Amino acid sequence: MGTLPLFPEQASTFAPEVDHLLYFLLTVAVFFTLLIFGAIFYFAVRYRRRSDQELPHVLHGGMALEIVWSVIPFGLTMVMFTWGASVFFRESRPPDDALNINVVGKQWMWKIQHMEGQREINELHIPLGRAVRLTLASEDVIHSFFVPAFRTKQDAVPGRYSTTWFQPTKAGKYHLFCAEYCGNRHSGMIGWIYVMEPQDYQNWLTGGVATGSLAENGEKLFQDLACTNCHKADGKGRCPSLVGLFGKTVQLAGGGTVKADEAYIRESILQPSAKVVAGYQPIMPTFQGLVTEEGVLQLVEYVKSLGPKPGAVPPMEGTTGSTPRNR
Repeated sequence: MGTLPLFPEQASTFAPEVDHLLYFLLTVAVFFTLLIFGAIFYFAVRYRRRSDQELPHVLHGGMALEIVWSVIPFGLTMVMFTWGASVFFRESRPPDDALNINVVGKQWMWKIQHMEGQREINELHIPLGRAVRLTLASEDVIHSFFVPAFRTKQDAVPGRYSTTWFQPTKAGKYHLFCAEYCGNRHSGMIGWIYVMEPQDYQNWLTGGVATGSLAENGEKLFQDLACTNCHKADGKGRCPSLVGLFGKTVQLAGGGTVKADEAYIRESILQPSAKVVAGYQPIMPTFQGLVTEEGVLQLVEYVKSLGPKPGAVPPMEGTTGSTPRNR
């Protein structure tokens, strides 16, 4: 069945799992469709009206039948739910050692940024056998990153990050589509994914033109935007230190906490007053409209790269005393 033209090639670890679930659902659907229409046809013939004098035989009760047609459908639906949920949860949890790549959807193209600094348009080069984690964003409308051979589909939504991951199992060239209508040139928002042998991928990374890693570009943008005037590594600036911030739990003004993940850093850049760190005032200006989605991703990677350093002040995890400072 997987060799039929209607079924794309299986080229990822998830593809067989998804296909097996699909085949099970199709089998159940076809079986019950035939059963129901067969029963309709049988009853229509078996109990057709023959004469005005003939009285039909009426059955009252039937507990066994009630139990059968309640328990069997319930059992099947629970199998479908459990199987589908297990596949979904595995697809939503990328491994820690996954290769991270940023993808930005824009009418009508896919802009891709590798951590090493390589950039691509409507093409994605990845190594064979390595788990790949994509962080998706959109600059305008909702797009959907769809790779049929990988059985992978994930929306890129404006104003937020979404993630998906896959692990390719076959070297080759595979179609990339936008599966969400995004305007009059939606059908042209297509591309290719190139799965390469690990050594060939390394040669591609080192052989292309790179302008620095995402973190390095983020550091340059951080300086160009004069963020260093307030965010100082020693914690003596008017805003919190960003050293070692990523992944920490941050105490917020007015109570409550938030985990400093990609979404929090993005929100702090574009809507700095949304979540203010305890002990600081919300005077940081918004960079909405001043920084592109690609720039935001670069800044996020730069903040993630700021691990704890000797003598540096850790990020705020509680109040700072009686003297409030700026965010």
